[in-house]
Amino acid sequence: MTDFNIEGMAIAPGVVETIISLAAQSVEGVYSIGDPTTSGIRNILGGGKPSTQGIAIDVDDDGELSVTIRLFVKSGQVLPDLAAKVRRAIDDAVSGQTGLHVTSVDVFIDGIQFES
Repeated sequence: MTDFNIEGMAIAPGVVETIISLAAQSVEGVYSIGDPTTSGIRNILGGGKPSTQGIAIDVDDDGELSVTIRLFVKSGQVLPDLAAKVRRAIDDAVSGQTGLHVTSVDVFIDGIQFES
């Protein structure tokens, strides 16, 4: 994927993925983005950089984004409510920080993390 060009500024796709990851992680009830096993290893080896595994961005001809995110969530969450909060957080963060328009956010719940 190439850089996003907005009003004479180029933004790398990895920057947008990081914004998405941080936004989703800020939602109470989200345990991890992508597989928590590999996310944990990546955080240890990568110095704590937010995981962008489990995030896919598609750009249409008008430069608008469609986001797909795969999550593991904490047990006890109302999943439709959590997904709506994640969608809102991602849309607000991406549009607020980059000016890019997000047309859709597809949320996939890949697992539930139970308290130990």
